[in-house]
Amino acid sequence: MKTLKEVRTGETAIVSKINVAGSVKRRIMDMGITKGVAVTVRKVAPLGDPIELNVRNYAVSLRKADAENIIVE
Repeated sequence: MKTLKEVRTGETAIVSKINVAGSVKRRIMDMGITKGVAVTVRKVAPLGDPIELNVRNYAVSLRKADAENIIVE
């Protein structure tokens, strides 16, 4: 199983599961990151955190701690 944190810049992955519960899961889902959606890693900040994603044709910034909880294919 690969997490969103491990996806390299320029690669696209499909979300298969969000491994967190409660308000954090709701916040991630409100950003448009849901099961089955394609996510492309656009940029990584100079110090490595956060990462910028392209989700549903818009840009989203996500902390790597949150990206660890998103399982992708």
